[in-house]
Amino acid sequence: MIVVLAGGVGAARFLQGLVQIVPQNEITVIGNTGDDREFYGLHVSPDLDIVTYTLAGVVDETHGWGIRNDTYNTMGQLTQYGNDDWFMLGDRDLATHIHRTNLLRQGKTLSEVTDDLRKQFSLGIRLLPMTDQPVATHIVTPAGQLHFQEYMVKRRCVDVVQDVLFVGVQEAQPAPGVLDALKEADAILLAPSNPIVSIGTILAVPGIHDALHETSSMIVAVSPIIGGTPIKGPADKLMSGLGMEVSAVGVARCYRDFLDVMIIDKQDAHLVSEIEDLGIPTIATNTIMRDEESKAALARKTLEAAGLSF
Repeated sequence: MIVVLAGGVGAARFLQGLVQIVPQNEITVIGNTGDDREFYGLHVSPDLDIVTYTLAGVVDETHGWGIRNDTYNTMGQLTQYGNDDWFMLGDRDLATHIHRTNLLRQGKTLSEVTDDLRKQFSLGIRLLPMTDQPVATHIVTPAGQLHFQEYMVKRRCVDVVQDVLFVGVQEAQPAPGVLDALKEADAILLAPSNPIVSIGTILAVPGIHDALHETSSMIVAVSPIIGGTPIKGPADKLMSGLGMEVSAVGVARCYRDFLDVMIIDKQDAHLVSEIEDLGIPTIATNTIMRDEESKAALARKTLEAAGLSF
């Protein structure tokens, strides 16, 4: 079994490559839920939905989120009623959130609801939220403490980052199956996701970081930073705000206490020796996932780094 720790868009694209090589029933994805938030009375799980929509082949490729060719009639009516429109949800996407919220109100756990949606989209992977308890990523800024969605979507990352908090994480527990998956994995892959608010949030759930220390599985990470810049998202603003180097080296330092191999882009090949000085063997290759071929090539290289062949 291959276990992947995953955020949103970057992880979903990486998984598109992985499923070309590994049968879906041999893949377990542990998804970030720190971005979850209630909108219009509905529980929205952005990263879990991005993974689901992408692997189901229905995602809006232009944005990397939402459903392709969706309409926005409901949002239009909501704004006429005076509701905020900074977090746009398409009509079909809203159906997902209505369905999720209804099941949660019936007493289902987030794990159970996520599995139901996985089946609704005919996916063979196992998709686990990092926890069933509410955890919210907040960004501390001069303007105040903001939920990550407000910081990123509403305010477009303009605020200076002073700190990152995972509200509720100390009371959270790994979702059922998460620790067993990490213990039993043939390899654990850290997708090219934000090391602070995607992978970092997962690692903050009590028990998960320790499980990575204790596992005998090879752990391989793919850097989301190329040439000092993230492909997508505010990883650079978050890392610099926390006093971290915005580079593949900075990412490696986030994982150095449990990581076996680091994969960086060939543009950053000059950083290989610096990362290896941290005690982490490093491979430089193409990590830009422009098409299905490049996605599969990166997934194959990552598996090879973990000592696996398919």
